[in-house]
Amino acid sequence: MEPSLPTNESRDRRRATLYVVPFLALGLVNLATLLRWGLDPLWAFAILPPILAVTVVAWVAFCHGFDRRPHQPGGPNE
Repeated sequence: MEPSLPTNESRDRRRATLYVVPFLALGLVNLATLLRWGLDPLWAFAILPPILAVTVVAWVAFCHGFDRRPHQPGGPNE
């Protein structure tokens, strides 16, 4: 039995994860820095949801290929 090759969908998920993880890490490091500077920990509940929401929206956008132009019949590709 030969090993299965990664499907296009799994490659898209992996690519989306690789693009989004640095921004998620940057947001979490920013949050940790603010908490170390003495920000009230209750503010973490106000700051963390937008960071996670934007990360999820970016992951979905990259996963579904917002950066690729759809094929248009009669366009320059034909």
